[in-house]
Amino acid sequence: MPTITLEEAQANLAELVARLPPGGEVVLTRDNTPVATLKATAPPRKTPQLGTLAGTIIHLAPDFDAIADGFDEYLP
Repeated sequence: MPTITLEEAQANLAELVARLPPGGEVVLTRDNTPVATLKATAPPRKTPQLGTLAGTIIHLAPDFDAIADGFDEYLP
């Protein structure tokens, strides 16, 4: 895990945050002693959109919803 002094972090905070990959961490030190950790968060997940797969099923077998042989006894 990379380290950087607290003074350097204060002077270049915007650049430091921009360079951090998602989930990346940097330890901030004062007098060569770790005092804090700066951690980048993961990007937010996209919400799935309904209907994006509409029209992708080209063909359904004619017996798609038929009861398979041997399963009649499980029906009400």
